[in-house]
Amino acid sequence: MASLWIHSIILLVLAMKLQPLFHVALASTNVHIVYMGERQHDEPERVRDSHHEVLSIILGSHEAAKESILYSYKHGFSGFAAVLTESQAKLIADFPGVVRVVPNRVLSLQTTRSWDFLQVKPHIRNGILSKSHSGIGSIVGILDTGIWPESESFKEEGMGKVPSRWKGICQIGEKFNHSHCNRKIIGARWYVKGYEAEFGKLNTSDGVEYLSPRDAAGHGTHTASTAAGLQVENVSFMGLAQGLARGGAPSAWLAVYKVCWSTGGCSSVDLLAAFDDAIFDGVDVLSVSLGSPPPLPAYVEDVLSIGSFHAVTKGISVVCSAGNSGPYPQTVINTAPWIITVAASTIDRAFPTVITMGNNQTLVGQAFHTMKDMNKFHPIVYGDDIAASGVVEGSARSCDSGTLNATLARGKVVLCFQSSSQRSAIIALSTVMDVQAAGLIFAQFPTKDVTISWDIPCVQVDFAIGTSLLTYMGMTSNPVVKFSLTKTAVGQQISPEVAFFSSRGPSSLSPSVLKPDIAAPGVNILASWSPASPLPTAMTQPPPLNFNIESGTSMACPHISGIVALLKAIHPTWSPAAIKSALVTTASLEDEYGQCIVAEGAPHKKADPFDYGGGHVDPNKAIAPGLIYDMGFSDYSRFLCTMGYNNSAISTITKARTHCRKSANFLANLNLPSITIPELKKKLTVSRTVTNVGPVNSVYTAFVQAPAGTTVIVEPSSLFFNSTIRKLKFKVTFHSQLRVQGRYSFGNLLWKDGFHVVRIPLIVRTVIQDFYAET
Repeated sequence: MASLWIHSIILLVLAMKLQPLFHVALASTNVHIVYMGERQHDEPERVRDSHHEVLSIILGSHEAAKESILYSYKHGFSGFAAVLTESQAKLIADFPGVVRVVPNRVLSLQTTRSWDFLQVKPHIRNGILSKSHSGIGSIVGILDTGIWPESESFKEEGMGKVPSRWKGICQIGEKFNHSHCNRKIIGARWYVKGYEAEFGKLNTSDGVEYLSPRDAAGHGTHTASTAAGLQVENVSFMGLAQGLARGGAPSAWLAVYKVCWSTGGCSSVDLLAAFDDAIFDGVDVLSVSLGSPPPLPAYVEDVLSIGSFHAVTKGISVVCSAGNSGPYPQTVINTAPWIITVAASTIDRAFPTVITMGNNQTLVGQAFHTMKDMNKFHPIVYGDDIAASGVVEGSARSCDSGTLNATLARGKVVLCFQSSSQRSAIIALSTVMDVQAAGLIFAQFPTKDVTISWDIPCVQVDFAIGTSLLTYMGMTSNPVVKFSLTKTAVGQQISPEVAFFSSRGPSSLSPSVLKPDIAAPGVNILASWSPASPLPTAMTQPPPLNFNIESGTSMACPHISGIVALLKAIHPTWSPAAIKSALVTTASLEDEYGQCIVAEGAPHKKADPFDYGGGHVDPNKAIAPGLIYDMGFSDYSRFLCTMGYNNSAISTITKARTHCRKSANFLANLNLPSITIPELKKKLTVSRTVTNVGPVNSVYTAFVQAPAGTTVIVEPSSLFFNSTIRKLKFKVTFHSQLRVQGRYSFGNLLWKDGFHVVRIPLIVRTVIQDFYAET
């Protein structure tokens, strides 16, 4: 009580000093998050009262504070969101106990076959699905656009009763009541205060959104069913990809936190409130398929990093998407070391579509073409040959918006070539539909990500096939083409490959922390959908969809979330870092034919850790990794120290006295399941500690695949574990052999005991001291 009394006196003194500023004009009012770190009191009500007290001092009255405050974060950590002017935000930042005042930001959202491709199958003896009993006992929290509760993926048949440890609620709202929660969806909440404070009241009268946990966008339903959906037989997308749909952990419970809205984006104020509630509710895993592109904010100013930090320190694994800004380097997001950051990869399912030319020669592309009336010949024209008057020269060849002559395009198939500024076929598809063309052939950088088109066929080919079509058109007076109906082909394309769009490392914020961590399927993924979702590329809306195909790291993220739920069921005492280590150290570097995994790009290349982290996830091997690289609260605190945050800020965040000691190599020594050295100057020694989770009496021997231009020495070269020795430390010394400024090179360190292969990536870039100094 004494500390609370002293705190009140301090606030009173500050109030007297600030009294003239109570009536600041609200012209520059914005939503801000006042982050105060770990809770100072165990009772949530006292935490909330302290927030109102601080705010009432700034605003002049309890009534003004009550009107301004949007959320009081009082469960997993302390803080609040409120409507403040810039001046008020600056004043409150100086209050005792305030770590940061952060402006609200708007974040964006980032099949059956995929789980079979990962070998997550019920009939595999001692596989991850059978050993985890399909995830029984795990609770997966989904922070997304909500859920469509009527989907067959979320029925309660076969589910156990709601666990007694669960503290969550079923929050009602528009077209969502308590009956929509069940033994599968055990909790549902929705958050709109931050969104409405930023954009105004949400209008739901047009039926495109619901003020409730109900999903109007489809994205949240898709990710939830991918992570933990029940088995649903005989599903497909327009007759394609037909089969049995299921999530990775079908017996796990689901908790839904709607923080994103179909009308545009996700408020960071709402997101932090969801993290706070999820920690209190008792989830085991949080799946977060959202983020914002670089530049990346500091970790103590990034709501997703803050919320996930407090979740992880409470034992909750947080899984996030890596972003969709690939294949360019330094575009990866969600880069905090306590997060599992997921890249997207392909699976071995393709959608071949045959193009038949008027000379009866055939070419093959990919599409989702199921319109039977298009199986007849249509004239084909090249976009650049039917350019509208006055357009920029060359823009019509890629069919940019408004570049085509409608008269010349109407009723014809248009051939377009991807430009360097186009990410996909979406713009070209919209352009050719606007001019009432009969179809689109889009020549592009090779990728397996297929664009959905509802009104006309959109067939994707590579530049070589596009050029072949141009040649045919140049040699024929009346060139025509027709399309066969798309088929589903399984096992006929080499996979996995890292998806073209998947964001790449290194991290632009903390390059010593390897990101992404792991890759998982994220291309052409079939999962449950919201039938209320409008389809963006459709001029005439097709019948509502209950299942849909989507691509993105948003789809890869729930694959890992489902696998983490299975691992939690098998190893309930493992820390989030231990689970991440198991995923990374057992990941695969080879495709299903034993070749090195390739990363899609311009051009394709051999994949490296900046593409896929530790590699492509291998769920069954992750059950028994042999050794783990564990981390905890103190490691993350020291990491924040090395990032330049001061003692008081970190002490407030962690609720533990922190004294940041200068340690030149701590970032290199952070006990991650990887070693990344962005600046190797001649020689550097780093350390790691491994914990034996395999047979008690084990001997591991080190094997090194050194990054090009370096020599690597491991000491000791053998590790001996027994009943009394479960943890051992080793050192790795890197010597640069280069005398020039180098690029990143990659290698591996493997520990082998005759059964387990525990592999971590080695990433090194040699630099020359004073390389940029003037001469």
